[in-house]
Amino acid sequence: MKFGFFRKNILTLKNSKTGGLDAQFHLAPKLRLKYSQHNIKVLKPKKAGVVALFYPNKDNETCFLLTLRASYNGTHSSQISFPGGKFEKNDESLKNTALRETYEEVGIPIHEISIFKQMTEVFIPPSNFLVAPFLGFLEQTPSFKKNHEVAKLITITVKDLLCDSSISTTNLSTTYAKNMEVPCFILNNYVVWGATAMMLSEIKELLKKI
Repeated sequence: MKFGFFRKNILTLKNSKTGGLDAQFHLAPKLRLKYSQHNIKVLKPKKAGVVALFYPNKDNETCFLLTLRASYNGTHSSQISFPGGKFEKNDESLKNTALRETYEEVGIPIHEISIFKQMTEVFIPPSNFLVAPFLGFLEQTPSFKKNHEVAKLITITVKDLLCDSSISTTNLSTTYAKNMEVPCFILNNYVVWGATAMMLSEIKELLKKI
């Protein structure tokens, strides 16, 4: 998808209805329950915000950024995610959280990112986080500068995301389950599963509307 076409259809994307949990759960592990709003509220999850950041590459193809988290002693160590992070008390909103964390992690100034839509929140049971994904774009090809929280920057084309052959399954073990088969995206030879795949599933469904 050429960036000019994507840019021209921002308003359509902004005004289109999201697929919600139904779209997300196409890429959810089988053991992942659909928690009700009441059950989530009872668990008092921590809040976080992330950005699906779209931009043109040197060939003017529309891309978005994923990050490979650095290895650390935590639930989401070495996993693939969108730039973003935990809500802090000085943040005005979750959108501000997402923008601030994106600047801290990958070096894109807040004023350069145009946020145009919020997608459906994703509850992450293992870490008890409720994550708000935002869609944003840059007018130019960015120069990223990652911090210590990010091991690798991964550029994915929208064309690859929209290709149905990018959907697969994989067998993996985590801190809370062993040898489980999960649906995933294979993007640039990286396995993207869990909450990030659920977000991408909803984003993919939205992008198919243009």
